[in-house]
Amino acid sequence: MFWAIATSIVAVFMATMMFLIRMKAAQKPASVKKIILPPIFMSTGSLMFLIPMFRVTWMQVLEAFSVGVIFSVFLIYTSNFEIKGKDIYLKPSKAFVFILFGLLLLRIILKTIIGQSISVGTTSGMFFILAFGMIVTWRIAMLIKFLRLKRELDARKSIPEFVHQK
Repeated sequence: MFWAIATSIVAVFMATMMFLIRMKAAQKPASVKKIILPPIFMSTGSLMFLIPMFRVTWMQVLEAFSVGVIFSVFLIYTSNFEIKGKDIYLKPSKAFVFILFGLLLLRIILKTIIGQSISVGTTSGMFFILAFGMIVTWRIAMLIKFLRLKRELDARKSIPEFVHQK
């Protein structure tokens, strides 16, 4: 019970930090680097699977990753970019905070239910995979959206300035 409460508190803290970082990021131009680095940094957490307590079966990996992909749909829907001047910015979404904390609440409920029949280590491993599946899928979708806008922006830049003035 202690671990369930402690990990839920950590998850709420991390979600709050993610929201604050996203709001700050929306004030600066987006870049490929800013989009792809978070899943790369998060991937280091997979070292947890070196410890036998956290190992999961391939079926559990597939289940957890699939749920993460499904959860990512909500984040993908609220993550859009816009061109401002000569740069691309992440467009702030009022729904993002509600979706983020809604997914967190759903994750805590699922973790509580699953944690009753699966060990703490296995549950932790599965929920890491769920979160990783969600982040990777979301960031790939963001990258695709970003690159589409970048092509559009680059096409605009290649048109001579006097054409824009007419």
